[in-house]
Amino acid sequence: MYLMKHKGESFEMFRTFQNEIQNQLEKIIKALRSNRGGEYLSQEFDDHIRSCGIFSQLTPPATPQWNDVFDRRNWTLLNMVRSMMSHEDLLISFWGYALETGAFTLNRVPSKMVDKTPHEIWFGKRPSLYFLKIWDCEVFI
Repeated sequence: MYLMKHKGESFEMFRTFQNEIQNQLEKIIKALRSNRGGEYLSQEFDDHIRSCGIFSQLTPPATPQWNDVFDRRNWTLLNMVRSMMSHEDLLISFWGYALETGAFTLNRVPSKMVDKTPHEIWFGKRPSLYFLKIWDCEVFI
């Protein structure tokens, strides 16, 4: 999981993510969409994606409505995390695990926009969900 503490880490995080995609999944990143938030607009970042043949897709200036799909997905994810955290009054140290669990779940459920789940699109097969457990279920070791 890639968690940035500030925007200045975005270039290094992207390079780490790009290497993982290429080495583990044998896929290449073809395009990078950005809402002009600044994380992906440095000259260093631009030079890197150009050298890799990655197409930069920036939303037009002053068009926040173009971010609606991404914003809704992020709000859904954050609401899932808040729900999981408050359901059992978990310590803030579990926030990253809740975020990981929410993203894992969202990648395995369908959306209105696409017939397949993100997992199906990425891996080419339907995800198995037999192992899912209730968040904060009792575990014995």
